[in-house]
Amino acid sequence: MAIRTEISLRLQNSPGALGKVCRLLSEERVNIHALSLDAGGTLRLVVDNPLHAAGTLEDQHYEVDRRDVLFIQVPNDPGALQSAAGLLAAAGVNVDYLYASALEDSVTTSVVAGVEDAQRASMQAGL
Repeated sequence: MAIRTEISLRLQNSPGALGKVCRLLSEERVNIHALSLDAGGTLRLVVDNPLHAAGTLEDQHYEVDRRDVLFIQVPNDPGALQSAAGLLAAAGVNVDYLYASALEDSVTTSVVAGVEDAQRASMQAGL
């Protein structure tokens, strides 16, 4: 388990808004490891270089927030996420939001969990 910096911003509800952000990051050779876009327009990204990504987006007048999140690798097996969630619950850690992804043939699943204090949550849950 690692603690990563997640960047988030609001997108307009218009065609091409997500594509523009992806293009800007691609042109700067920033690799997106995980993303979530909700119906309200909040885009959350975990990238390989959050400092450069945030600066690039801010240069284009996006308002970017930064937050430490848990970046958890779990086996791509039934019940693996339940085990990780159980460790967080047993440690008294509330999950504000979560997103995950895996390829069908992949051995692991990547999970991003937004929690109040990622450092404390990591230590308490032993993840």
